[in-house]
Amino acid sequence: MENIWNNLKNSLRLYCQNNNFTDVILGLSGGIDSALVAILALDALGAKHVHTLMMKTRHTSDLSLKIAKEIATRNHLSHQELDIEPLIGQQTLFLEKSFCEAPKSIVLENLQARERGKILMAYANQYNYLPLACGNKSEAAMGYCTLYGDTCGGISPIGNLYKTQVYDLAKWRNQIDNVLPLEVITRAPSAELRAGQKDEDTLPPYSVLDKILFLLIDKGQSLAEICAEGYDAVMVEWIVKRYLAQAFKRQQLPPALKF
Repeated sequence: MENIWNNLKNSLRLYCQNNNFTDVILGLSGGIDSALVAILALDALGAKHVHTLMMKTRHTSDLSLKIAKEIATRNHLSHQELDIEPLIGQQTLFLEKSFCEAPKSIVLENLQARERGKILMAYANQYNYLPLACGNKSEAAMGYCTLYGDTCGGISPIGNLYKTQVYDLAKWRNQIDNVLPLEVITRAPSAELRAGQKDEDTLPPYSVLDKILFLLIDKGQSLAEICAEGYDAVMVEWIVKRYLAQAFKRQQLPPALKF
C-alpha cells in the first residue's frame, strides 16, 4: 500500500508541476473515491493547494454533507457547499419544453453529474486550478460514470485502482493519522443521483466484480477461461458484454495516474 500511495502522490505532484498548476479542485461528494483523491492531493500538494466543492441536490444525504465537511475540516482544505438543485430544476423545465415530454430518469440523473462537472470546470478556469476526476477503474470498465460529468478533469488520480483497492488504500492511509471519518469507508457506495440509489443496484458486488475485471483486463482471459475459475457464467457474460459496450466512454476519460 505504501508504495502505491507514494507512487500516486509523487506522480500527481509531478503532473501538476509539468503542467504549471499549483492548485487542484475536485467535487467532494461524501463517497470513498473523492475522499481518497482529496487526501492524495493533500499529501502531494499541501492543504492550502486543495480546493473542494460539495454540490448538493435533493438526493444528497445528510451523511454525505457531514462527511464532506468533516474531511475538509479535519485536513484544513478550502471547501464550499453549493446547492445546485435550482439549476437542475431550471434545466429540467427547459428540457420538458424542448422534448415536449418529461425527461427520462437517466437524463435527470446525468444532468446532476454534468452540472457538477460544469461548475468544477468554471472554478478551474476562474482560478487556474487543475480539476481532478475521481473515478476508479471498476466504474470506468463498466461505464458507471457520466461523460462530461464526473469524468471531467485534467487527470484521474485513482483511475487505475479497482474499487476494492480504493477501500484498501483508504483504510491503510487512515491508519497513519485518521484523515477520513470512518463512515466514508463503511457506508454503501452510491452516486446519489436518485432516491435510495446504491451501486450494487446496477453492478455486482465490487468484491466479485473486481476479481472478474482483473482476469478480463489485466490477465486478458476469455469469457470461458473466467467461467472456468468458478464464476457464474451469466454474471461473467453480462460483465464482459458491458465492458465491451462501454469502450466509447473509456476512450474519452482523462489520463489515469500509474503506480
